[in-house]
Amino acid sequence: MSETAQAVASALERRGNTSSAYLRAGAALFGTVDAVPGPLFRRFISELRLDSDYRGAEGIGWAIALKPRDVSRYEAALSEVTASRRAVHPKPAANAKLVVPVTFLQPDTERNRRAIGFDMYSEPVRREAMDEAIHSVRPTASGKVVLAQEGNKPEPGFLIYMPVFEGGISGRKLRGFVYSPFNAQDFLISAMELETPGDMGVRLYDGAPGKENLLAELAPAHRTGRIVRNQVNIANHPMVLEVESARGAGLSTLSMLTLLFGLLVASLLMVVVRLLTQQAAEDQASLEWLEEQNSIRDTLTRELNHRVKNTLANVLSIVNLTRRRATDIDDFADGLDGRIRALSATHDLLTSSDWSTTPLGAVMQAELAPYARSEASIELEGPHVELAPNDALSLGLAVHELATNAAKYGALSTPEGKVRLTWALEKENLASIEWVESGGPPVPDQRSRGFGTDLIEKIVAHELRHPVRLEFAREGVRCRLLVPVRRPSEFEIRARKRAERRQTGRRRKSPASR
Repeated sequence: MSETAQAVASALERRGNTSSAYLRAGAALFGTVDAVPGPLFRRFISELRLDSDYRGAEGIGWAIALKPRDVSRYEAALSEVTASRRAVHPKPAANAKLVVPVTFLQPDTERNRRAIGFDMYSEPVRREAMDEAIHSVRPTASGKVVLAQEGNKPEPGFLIYMPVFEGGISGRKLRGFVYSPFNAQDFLISAMELETPGDMGVRLYDGAPGKENLLAELAPAHRTGRIVRNQVNIANHPMVLEVESARGAGLSTLSMLTLLFGLLVASLLMVVVRLLTQQAAEDQASLEWLEEQNSIRDTLTRELNHRVKNTLANVLSIVNLTRRRATDIDDFADGLDGRIRALSATHDLLTSSDWSTTPLGAVMQAELAPYARSEASIELEGPHVELAPNDALSLGLAVHELATNAAKYGALSTPEGKVRLTWALEKENLASIEWVESGGPPVPDQRSRGFGTDLIEKIVAHELRHPVRLEFAREGVRCRLLVPVRRPSEFEIRARKRAERRQTGRRRKSPASR
């Protein structure tokens, strides 16, 4: 029962994490545009090519954030798009501080159209989830609600919200929410497609187990009251999973007699059965092993495709921005060569760690190694901190730009110059980094804005999801960065697969070992 509960909880969390990843992608896109028109939203949904991992969701929607005074203009614009009068409902109260009506919801079905215009911020449970998403700037699930598109069927459900800010995740003005609605029963059934609880019962609660908090249930063959409970965290929202055994604590008299008779017959036929079933068992184990290898291969292929796309996107951004700032072809080649080498150095660290966590200090040493003339020129100090792969790449680019600038114009351009680079844990999930130059040439009051400044203040700040403070003091450049410190479970795919393979290896041997 415990193993079944853990397996089902993992399946539910994987469904929630998959939905959260799509919503993060939508927030990153919509934060860079002035408005979210229907064609752009539909193209975004089409380009996602949602696969079986997204089953259980009603779709993906966009809800714009409005002030009450802007509702009339919004209704008129929405009616032009839908070719029918669409009013925001319920009507916003006079003292409402925010109105968040459903603007688009894909796929465009008759069922989903029922939700268009519904002010989600008017309902307390949805409002609490949206406020928490704004505060944490990450996907957040709501509590138990009835979806607006359910009509006359008050089936429980929930939603996952991701806020969209003007100018991206580091912005301050709320533009709206990318969200996904879920029918709780469909969500549970879709997660159970990968698990086989047999005749056990499964129940999902929003909070403490109780009839009023029940979200979804797959009833057991027989109710016995023998229950195992597990905590489940779906998109930053805690839920409780119950697994109930359909078997009683003891055997009836008839069952005991049947068991004894079966043991007697089995002892007489054991040798014959062993000979007949051994080959079948080995064939079945071979098939399971091959299926497992195919599953691992598919997972690694998807992971590789995702990371290659991220790397190519970084390279294209560097090429475009370097070209804009270059004065001639040699300047362009030198700048591009240095930045690609910086990416390569950090990639080497990530490869050596199998794309798991990477020490922050190792990233610093790899990027500053070409400039370390002596022990006195560069000083590194800080505790051991492990970074996620994408965060390590962004930090490596920032340090490379700072070091390149210092070598050309700052502290590393003179023998007397010194760079002090320190870092510390601000809290469990956040590290701060301080870059301080001294002893170099005075920083001029008037200077042109270069590519490095744009890369650090815009691209790196966006990737690290925290603002960067860059000061050009006369005595030397100072920079303060904030880097998220994430748990491996938030970004590692292969780590989970390796753990599963080790667990499987304890239960059986592979065909090759036989």
